[in-house]
Amino acid sequence: MLKKFKKSLIESNIVKRGNYQYFVNPLTAGVPEINPEIIKEICDSIISSVEIKKVDIILTIESMGIHIASVLSQMTGIPFNIVRKKSQQTADEIILKQLTGYGTSNLYMTLSKNKKVLIVDSVISTGGTLIAIIDGLKKLNADIIDIICVIERGDGVKKVKEKTGYDIKTLERICIKDGKVVLL
Repeated sequence: MLKKFKKSLIESNIVKRGNYQYFVNPLTAGVPEINPEIIKEICDSIISSVEIKKVDIILTIESMGIHIASVLSQMTGIPFNIVRKKSQQTADEIILKQLTGYGTSNLYMTLSKNKKVLIVDSVISTGGTLIAIIDGLKKLNADIIDIICVIERGDGVKKVKEKTGYDIKTLERICIKDGKVVLL
């Protein structure tokens, strides 16, 4: 399962920024081109691991979760919404304080109250983004049905569980070793 996706991870380029090694992969960076078969493979896996009939809305984070949420929405008929990095200045917008390993910033969410939400993102590393989103969803009395991050790198899954009580499902755990992506 997920053969093409795993192959794309192993073939990822590594770029060093300061002391941090980023992996550049079509799913997480949009370069090189994203193979639609990989997105379908991922979405099939997500659908099979979630009680999808309970979900009212798929929520993702700008920008590298959008393609996944879009395909999931098309495959399931469930609408999706995007947590933005830039304010849309709507009256019902909620400002979320995002604290990651790389800095602090605001995210912006506009979502109706009392929704049954599936959160989907491409990568979890520090967990800061998801913690902020979960806090915002609590203010909207949302029922979080599930949280899925396609790639797990770092200790973010553990941090989210400690701070929010929510479990995060991931499709693949990785680390960077000797300048290469290693599947765990």
